[in-house]
Amino acid sequence: MKDYIAYLEEFVTDNRKQIFKTVLNNRTRYFTVALEDLYQMHNVSAVVRSADVFGLQDVHIVQKKYDPKLSHAIAKGAEKWLDIRRYPNTKTAIENLRQKGYQIVATTPHTNDVNLQDFDISKPSAFFFGVEKDGLSQAVMDQADVFLKIPMYGFTESLNISVAAALIMRDVSERLRQSDINWQLTAAEKEQIYLQWLEKSIKSIDLIKKKYFENL
Repeated sequence: MKDYIAYLEEFVTDNRKQIFKTVLNNRTRYFTVALEDLYQMHNVSAVVRSADVFGLQDVHIVQKKYDPKLSHAIAKGAEKWLDIRRYPNTKTAIENLRQKGYQIVATTPHTNDVNLQDFDISKPSAFFFGVEKDGLSQAVMDQADVFLKIPMYGFTESLNISVAAALIMRDVSERLRQSDINWQLTAAEKEQIYLQWLEKSIKSIDLIKKKYFENL
């Protein structure tokens, strides 16, 4: 892989390569977000954009009823740099995330909820956000390890989902970076993502790849 990366680097400017490495050093998989059956393209795209801004590498999307498309105009191309993982149902998503070591966090008012500022960041967590009208499904509520809410002091009792996701990601990612938790990607993860980003940055990448592997 290292030889292939070195080959691709010949087609990318030094500035571009440095930006990739700087961003990778701030990427994390310690926290992630999962969107359960959102139907508004705007909200899905806005959450993806926020995930990129706050350094979360993965976004998980459950598609039971809806197949949300990402808006490049809203996401600002963030989807190009993230790993978007899609699931046919909530059960599969939760099982996959648990296997990866995440606790399941339901972002919804609940009798046993935790205020955002009191949320314990010591465990890798997957933050679930539900469909705009009905909220999270009972499947998530039954499986959740933590119920998380954003304190509100006005007449309005809810936030747009993309706003709520951005507030939560900013809070937990900032606290994570100020902690002594090992939150960064592994060297192997950085190398794999760096390779993906190089390939996505090069025009005519298919022809360039073909030429490289034909000459091996």
